[in-house]
Amino acid sequence: MHRLHKVFFLAALATTTALALSVPARAQEQTQFETDLVAKSRVYNAVGAGFREVRRGPNGNYYVLTAPAPAVQIYDPTGKRIGQVPSASAVAAKGAPIIYGESFDVDADGRVAVCDRGAKAVKIYSPGGVLSISIPIPDPVSVVFLPGDEFAVASPDGEHLVTAYDLAGKVVREYGDREEIADRADVNMQVNFGHLVADAAGNNYFSFDYLPEPTVRKFDHVGYLALEISLKTLEFQPAAQAARKAIARSENSETSIPSLHRIISAVGVDPQTQELWIAIGTLLMRFDKDGVRVSSFRTYLPRGGSFEPSQILVERDRLLIGADPQGIYEFAKPEKLPQ
Repeated sequence: MHRLHKVFFLAALATTTALALSVPARAQEQTQFETDLVAKSRVYNAVGAGFREVRRGPNGNYYVLTAPAPAVQIYDPTGKRIGQVPSASAVAAKGAPIIYGESFDVDADGRVAVCDRGAKAVKIYSPGGVLSISIPIPDPVSVVFLPGDEFAVASPDGEHLVTAYDLAGKVVREYGDREEIADRADVNMQVNFGHLVADAAGNNYFSFDYLPEPTVRKFDHVGYLALEISLKTLEFQPAAQAARKAIARSENSETSIPSLHRIISAVGVDPQTQELWIAIGTLLMRFDKDGVRVSSFRTYLPRGGSFEPSQILVERDRLLIGADPQGIYEFAKPEKLPQ
């Protein structure tokens, strides 16, 4: 769980646009049988406490962010560390290290975008690791690249859930309706805390990390709402009811902020098939591109200890799942169940 996070909470969401597609009713009513998903091995053994994210970049290289750390580390496909962003020479020449990185992404050209919450900015680095631009944003939480030399940022104090920028730092659009569920501004800001992932088609997915009913919204590459997954089945009701009670208590206090644990701990998307993987504690759920839940797992470390993901990287034949402080582990990607 991210240490910078306050504990946030939400009320139930409703689809707010005619373009949104509801999760099929049969998906809402399915009874899922959980199976164990045990990690094969740990990778990048030097990565542990402070882990934030792992991404796959060009040439099969992997990029890893920890916090606090002055740079994103780069590993080749064999796991050998081969570089960093910003590069050591760039840091020495311009003094452009990362102060406290919360999230990052890598595009097909090797450019790196970092949410540097310590600097209150999103920083874009060239493929050579040189700082290209630093865009002031008070509370950047998550970032992904979009098609057309754009990138999207999630910030809980924005007017919308997501803001898209060009590589010069100009706002090109904002999208995603915020959820205003209380009279207090601080409560509503916490309500709209979430993270982004993106697929190869440029669709981007916003997860409300602390919504009582776990909810993820899918937007297309220009920001139109394409799908919403909101889990309202019996297995999630106790946590949802506890969250709402805490919200109700906070409305009667000028200073009290409810302290609730995070609901969605991680989200990953298959860049090609658009399958979505959602982790709630040790429960890992797999959804097809239409939002139908097709399987459920419990995640474990190689020797059997429980494992709560904080980030999921979905690849063709495996999952790379990381958590703070355990590090990053490789899991075999389960085969699809027969339909």
